[in-house]
Amino acid sequence: MKLPFKFSFRRLLLVLAVLGPGIISANADNDAAGITTYTVTGARYGYKLLFSLLIITIVLAITQELGARIGVISGKGLGGVIREKFGLKLTMLAMGAMLIANFGVIVADMAGVAEAMSLFGVTKYLSVPIFTVLLWLVLYKGSFAKAEKFFLVLSAMYIVYIVTAFYTKPDWGLALSSLVTPHIQFDKAYLVTLMALIGTTVTPWGQFFIQSYIVDKSTPAGHYGFQRLEIFFGAFLTDFISFFIIVTATNTLFKNGIFVNNASEAALSLAPLAGAQATSLFAFGLLVAGLLGVSIVTLATAYALCETFGFESAMDRSWKDAPVFYSLITFFLVIASLIVIIPGIPLFPIMISSQVINGLILPIILVYVYKIINDRKIMGAYTNGKTANFFALSAVGLLTIASLVVALTSIFT
Repeated sequence: MKLPFKFSFRRLLLVLAVLGPGIISANADNDAAGITTYTVTGARYGYKLLFSLLIITIVLAITQELGARIGVISGKGLGGVIREKFGLKLTMLAMGAMLIANFGVIVADMAGVAEAMSLFGVTKYLSVPIFTVLLWLVLYKGSFAKAEKFFLVLSAMYIVYIVTAFYTKPDWGLALSSLVTPHIQFDKAYLVTLMALIGTTVTPWGQFFIQSYIVDKSTPAGHYGFQRLEIFFGAFLTDFISFFIIVTATNTLFKNGIFVNNASEAALSLAPLAGAQATSLFAFGLLVAGLLGVSIVTLATAYALCETFGFESAMDRSWKDAPVFYSLITFFLVIASLIVIIPGIPLFPIMISSQVINGLILPIILVYVYKIINDRKIMGAYTNGKTANFFALSAVGLLTIASLVVALTSIFT
């Protein structure tokens, strides 16, 4: 009787040891811009697009697993592996595109923080500097282990969206059945919204972050089976939260014919429909999403640039040991904050623009990832088989179409 207990306890320890990368990176995809996308979707179409969450979950799980596997087997971040395989010119293309896209997301998520705090009556001129200093302290003064706990706590805070959904008293039977009942309309607005839902969750920075995070966490190849399960659970958890956001918007805004352009408008609209508590919970969720997004994307960008150009990059290093890494973190946080607190700057267009840029960049990054995962010199016995490649190519193809449709439509309409 003792052996099974010890074996089970050991398995539990292994699961806890790998906990973090999948949950944190996937949840960070539900950043301020993502929350806005899900809210507007529910307000416009109700439950009709809930079925897409199953597709999104599978696609997110596939792409995150590819990045994690490359990190475990190569022991390098995505930027470093791209340089090793493709040379300096193509690496510079990837890094330049990534830098533009990521900085746009950092600014967008900082704008989300500002909007969330404004709902609590706090001006952005006060809230943004305070949270900038807080995040800098977490990313610089904290160790890897402490930062990971901070990210996991923020991820747990997404529970407020579940609580908010219950305030709206939805028809759970209809909501659950809509998950498995495809609904397709062939009008332009509906199709663009569908593509936006698919394209908003899988991001270029997400591919860089999970791989760098896995390397920093030093997950051994022998534990990768447990790491894969954690990644799949993270993908499920992300869209589990997205489900409740859409349910909340459907049962308040859609039912009452209220059209909103962003998450802060949605939060304000909840008060007369579901009570002041619902507004506060939704606003708090937006704040958490913005903070997690700013932290993770800032880290992802600093990781990627340092790994690519050979600078030290690890959260357990001091400023003296990794000056470029921490200088980049400081630069991104400060500049993003200064942009957001510019008087009169429109915050919502910043968030939308970041989605457009991400949509244009994502296909490039996914092609790099696909080629790397099939390179035996890098991956050895851990390359994709035919079945895995079929699913990988399907996911890459779907994301490429979704991203380009959203980006081009946003530009030309």
